[in-house]
Amino acid sequence: MDSNFLSSRRVFHTIPGVAVVVVCGLLSGCNSVSPDVAAAVNKRPVTYAELDRAYKSQFPTKTDGDSDDQVEFRRLEVLRSLIDNEVMFQRAEKSGLVATDADVEARLTELKAPYTKEEFDKQLKQWGITLDELKARIRRDESVKKLFNKDITAKINISDADVKSFYEANRGSFNLPEPQVRMAQIVVTAKADPNVRNLKNDKAKTEDEAKRKILALEARLRQGEDFAMMAQNYSEDPVTTPNGGDLGFLPESSMDKTSPELKKLVLSLQPGEMSKVIHTGEEYRIIKMLQKEPAGQRDLADPRVQQSIRETLVNRKETLLKTAYFEMAHSEAKVVNYMAQNVLAKYAGK
Repeated sequence: MDSNFLSSRRVFHTIPGVAVVVVCGLLSGCNSVSPDVAAAVNKRPVTYAELDRAYKSQFPTKTDGDSDDQVEFRRLEVLRSLIDNEVMFQRAEKSGLVATDADVEARLTELKAPYTKEEFDKQLKQWGITLDELKARIRRDESVKKLFNKDITAKINISDADVKSFYEANRGSFNLPEPQVRMAQIVVTAKADPNVRNLKNDKAKTEDEAKRKILALEARLRQGEDFAMMAQNYSEDPVTTPNGGDLGFLPESSMDKTSPELKKLVLSLQPGEMSKVIHTGEEYRIIKMLQKEPAGQRDLADPRVQQSIRETLVNRKETLLKTAYFEMAHSEAKVVNYMAQNVLAKYAGK
């Protein structure tokens, strides 16, 4: 599940210097607001009920040894996240960028994909929210994404000169000290791991089931079915399954921990080639070689080098602009954190 979204954390991480607490006076003038309101953004309330639901989704059980002060501190942090989200959502509303029902349903379908209906209903109960409340959160999240895409991402331009300058300053990082391989895998285990989420919710439970399953998958792959999709649908590796089994680039030396026979088998595969079924311990796996990279310096003319540099520069620029955008949005919004006022008044009165 999308934890960044479901936890209602900040659209961004905490930004030093952003003041979201407006104190109206520690001991006077703070009691005119409804006791149900924890904060207000441009006079739109953020209620304690919303805060309680968001807090429960992040902290479903109380940690042993937590003091009341620690709990209160975390609640203030969660409230700040809700405030930040409300600031950005109101800007999306003013820009006409609120997510449509179709946007919400598409994202909801993605979130539900790894679960059965019963499992998903159980997750909602664990988070302490209803389906309608989840849809409301999705709408806010998708709306803010649209806002950032329009006002920030779409305006970022990385020139060829920027790429060249980065390459020259970081030439050493494009020099591979040893050959690397990029592989993908499909894993089937004899034990049903509760942490595994494949799209078909298909898990072997016994040694016989695991063997039959991996042989059936191998047969389908040999008939031309897509490896990445098969991995997402059926693989039982909790780390690589969401990525279509992709292990990323690995130095050849990383395989020294495996048996010499297995290392030899893997390295003998050519890009696009798939291994036979490999049985190790309680696991069966099929490996597909995606790419091989020899050691040595990567030239700037290599399209993969340019793509990597552009992605790095876009991410850096995006982070900078979002930080500035967030500062601006807060400076233009009228935010009152009533809960923070009450905490200060409580302790100032002692």
